[in-house]
Amino acid sequence: MTNNSNANAGEIKLELKNLKKSYGDIQAVRGLSLSVKKGQVVAVIGPSGCGKSTMLRCVNILEEPSSGMLRIGNDTIDFSVRSSVPSGSRLAKFRSRFGMVFQQFDLFAHLTAIQNVMIGMTVVQRRTDAEAEERAMSLLERVGLAETRDRLPKELSGGQQQRVAIARALALEPEILLFDEVTSALDPELVGEVLDVMHALASEGATMIVVTHEMAFARDVADWVLFMESGKVVEEGPPQEVLVAPKNDRTKSFLARYHRQ
Repeated sequence: MTNNSNANAGEIKLELKNLKKSYGDIQAVRGLSLSVKKGQVVAVIGPSGCGKSTMLRCVNILEEPSSGMLRIGNDTIDFSVRSSVPSGSRLAKFRSRFGMVFQQFDLFAHLTAIQNVMIGMTVVQRRTDAEAEERAMSLLERVGLAETRDRLPKELSGGQQQRVAIARALALEPEILLFDEVTSALDPELVGEVLDVMHALASEGATMIVVTHEMAFARDVADWVLFMESGKVVEEGPPQEVLVAPKNDRTKSFLARYHRQ
């Protein structure tokens, strides 16, 4: 059973084949393959250090994969062929197809909330200040932060800062949203407000890959779940299978601690 009807549309938005990433002798990602449909929410779970975040950073080439293939839309990158890997302006254009939200909020400390959301539109898209401000205000309203427009990051709670970061990621109208443990740095009482925004985005049909330890969110919102261990996908499937009735012993032991809570 899928949680998002848009995930059944059938169009493959992103495809990874045999993706690998090594740091010297350390293999962080070992031959990972994944297809993400338009409007699908994929949750990636697993123990710390299993390669989840590295995989996510490889998707938008914040980390360059050692080998493998990545396809987004009609564009294919073969990381075994040097000329296939974008650089310079091609790389910037490629990355603009993704909106990434990090564990740490990474807002510009000297810019207000609305300026943080505007900056990508004015610098990357060359929109006028008036156009960027109008869209940024709309996005702040969308994440429930219209009243914070003129506040600096230090004047915002962690949950508010993360919601500004989500608004900033949405500003360039990305094709795919990438979330890397976006609630792990938050106080427990602030987690819900960020997950509510992500839930709304999923309901609106956003294509999302979410690295998370929030099992309830993965169960209720994701269409597909990957469990990673030692750089590999050990088990994958619909959340009702992987999270409720896992088949792999390692998945079972990992999830057992959440079921005891």
